[in-house]
Amino acid sequence: MASNKHALTAVITDKRGRVLSIGQNSYVKTHPLQAHYAKKVGLHHKVYLHAEMSAIVKCRDLSKAHKISIFRYNKKGDPMYAKPCPICQNAIEIAGIKNIEYTVGDKIEKTAYSKTCFD
Repeated sequence: MASNKHALTAVITDKRGRVLSIGQNSYVKTHPLQAHYAKKVGLHHKVYLHAEMSAIVKCRDLSKAHKISIFRYNKKGDPMYAKPCPICQNAIEIAGIKNIEYTVGDKIEKTAYSKTCFD
């Protein structure tokens, strides 16, 4: 991976904390759903597969999805900002995943989804 790009990982779990799927961002792959949600939020340029979308696509039963956790770390292992972009926010909402956590600097931000949590 190029030094200016950071690995993001998204993990979808059920209410008991069991892992339902894991996704990572890709700088070479995309998916039709990634393009679909990009157009819905007004982004029409080429968008590579995001970790959140990868996890959603890989999840066999989204009805069991309770939480998505998104993490990004730099080369030193320090957590970095990983709040979902507008494309992934829309996909998470449509998938029905209500609880979201993501790294923000040196801590993890947790939120329950509502119409205003990403404003």
